[in-house]
Amino acid sequence: MDVKIGIRNAPREITLDSTLSAEELSNQVAEAVGNGGTLTLADSKGRTVIVPTAHLAYVEIGAATTGTVGFRS
Repeated sequence: MDVKIGIRNAPREITLDSTLSAEELSNQVAEAVGNGGTLTLADSKGRTVIVPTAHLAYVEIGAATTGTVGFRS
């Protein structure tokens, strides 16, 4: 799943590709916001992103990432 995380007062968003389903991601975000702690997500490359929920602007959960077709120059 493609995930975009907006951070308050930050010009750029955090993007990652998660192996979790949309429902699992949504549950993790809801739990973190409800607890007022931190949102911790791991991406498909082994990276871990930790964001304090007090600084979250939004979390956008997109469609599953599929292979891209095209030419690179």
